[in-house]
Amino acid sequence: MPQAPNHHPPTAAPDPDDPRVLRLGGRWTLRFAAEVGEALRSVPPGIECIDARGVERLDSLGVLQLLRCADRRGLAFDRFRFRDEHQALIHAIEDVHDDRPKPVRDTGFLAALERLGRAIADNAREALALVGFLGEVLAKLLRLLKEPRRLRLTATVHHMEEVGLDATPLVALLSFMVGAVIAFLGATVLADFGATIYVVELVTIAFLREFGVLLAAILLAGRTASAFTAQIGMMVNGEEVDAIRVLGLDPVDLLVIPRVLALLGMLPLLAFIAMMAGLLGGMAVGNFVLDIPAAAYLARMQDTLEIRHFVVGMVKAPVFALVIALIGCLEGLQVEGTAQSLGERTTSSVVQAISMVIVLDALAALWFMEMDF
Repeated sequence: MPQAPNHHPPTAAPDPDDPRVLRLGGRWTLRFAAEVGEALRSVPPGIECIDARGVERLDSLGVLQLLRCADRRGLAFDRFRFRDEHQALIHAIEDVHDDRPKPVRDTGFLAALERLGRAIADNAREALALVGFLGEVLAKLLRLLKEPRRLRLTATVHHMEEVGLDATPLVALLSFMVGAVIAFLGATVLADFGATIYVVELVTIAFLREFGVLLAAILLAGRTASAFTAQIGMMVNGEEVDAIRVLGLDPVDLLVIPRVLALLGMLPLLAFIAMMAGLLGGMAVGNFVLDIPAAAYLARMQDTLEIRHFVVGMVKAPVFALVIALIGCLEGLQVEGTAQSLGERTTSSVVQAISMVIVLDALAALWFMEMDF
């Protein structure tokens, strides 16, 4: 049985009654892309109107080619005539094609005030979301005491290895170098007063109270918070979190609790390693540069060290761990399903975690100073 011909190439010819009108026919679709270009190149000059009501099929390629032809000939697009069923496509492609200038950012006072207000409102929403998420996580952590079967022990140990063991060399190396730098700077200043020996107290107190836990927390805020956000965000993009809910499971139990427990367990250990590495860095500078023998350095440290400095540093570690884990997991759950959203949330988690760690450390330092502890 012979098949009906389906090859209807595009045509463009002047109207016999009015040479200023160009009549189009055939199919102006992607299949006939080459023929569309040839038909438009053969259009004679002097055309003032294009009648496309004879076009059988029209897609975005045909509309774009007609738009470009109109631009080249200086012909307004309202001089085109299309069939009613093609109007929706025409309007959609025309909006995309329109080469409008980029909006100029308003630099006035009111615009700046508006942007500031929007930023404050966004930050307030993020803070409220974080507080609510904290309450949810704490409630489900307490639920583990009554229902320990909900604890994902394998996942927790896996995250403890990623968070703690894999980060140990980096934390130890950077803490050692920072301890050496603090000893160098302290010696430079104290040498003018003949008090170089006080470098021991400077490095010891600085690392036990502040720098040890702060360096470990900042490194994990950059390394771990971003990893948590990326991991959970990819699961959101892949609809795995939705699948977990469909199965009747709780994403917080499966994804958040193991990460929170892993960070709560490992950050204090990393803070202790950072403290010891910083003290070793200061002792290395004292021994090799400041002519303070290691035995004398350790003796001076033992005579002047107070346990309260160590307690102050270690008390802050669980708080920093909880903040970093909550921010990383919350930002991951807030990913909206696109690669751009994943990148924005990952960046936001790092910025928020580091900022919160520094703010909380400053507030803790002020509080302990006021309490004379």
